[in-house]
Amino acid sequence: MLTPPKPKFLLVLGHGAGAGMNHPFMANLADVLAVADVASFRYQFPYMEEGRHVPDRPPVLTATVAAAVRAASQAAPKLPVFAGGKSMGGRMTSQAAAQGLLPDVRGLVFFGFPLHRPNRPDTKRAEHLAEVKIPMLFLQGTRDTLADLKLLRPAVKKLGSRAALHVIPTADHSFHVLKSASKTNAEILQELAATAANWMQAHASGST
Repeated sequence: MLTPPKPKFLLVLGHGAGAGMNHPFMANLADVLAVADVASFRYQFPYMEEGRHVPDRPPVLTATVAAAVRAASQAAPKLPVFAGGKSMGGRMTSQAAAQGLLPDVRGLVFFGFPLHRPNRPDTKRAEHLAEVKIPMLFLQGTRDTLADLKLLRPAVKKLGSRAALHVIPTADHSFHVLKSASKTNAEILQELAATAANWMQAHASGST
């Protein structure tokens, strides 16, 4: 857990399928969130902790999300709790929320929601989002091969006022931007943190 001097919120972060909680993206994200006065709680899914390459089954993953949120809440009981993560970590968090496993979470933040497999456009992975009753923030790049924006935009719009989409021009699934982009990768990371922090501020009361 990384806690800044004066934290306003707590964000529980799950990692992506292929890299654990200490991956540079996760560590750097925690650092920039702290600058934005957001405490973060990173955790490992069992398969990653045990050195296996294939992710656990969804029931194990969602139970892990729920356990992590409980542990984070106990570690910082006075902070409004949000949850989410990178790619699979975010998707499993939304599945846990859809199943009613995250009763005290104020909202979900997705850093690259994996709507479908790479370059295989589909929307089945978004179907459970209709069961999520709390606010959701989608942070997505225009070059993300796991989320065709032509499919993600209407999926988010379908969720109504509960969901917001923030698009990063030229960013891929790892939020790396082209050299021709107006911002550097480091500046993009800061934008992700600032956007998430501002969104959490708007939803900290627990109302949509």
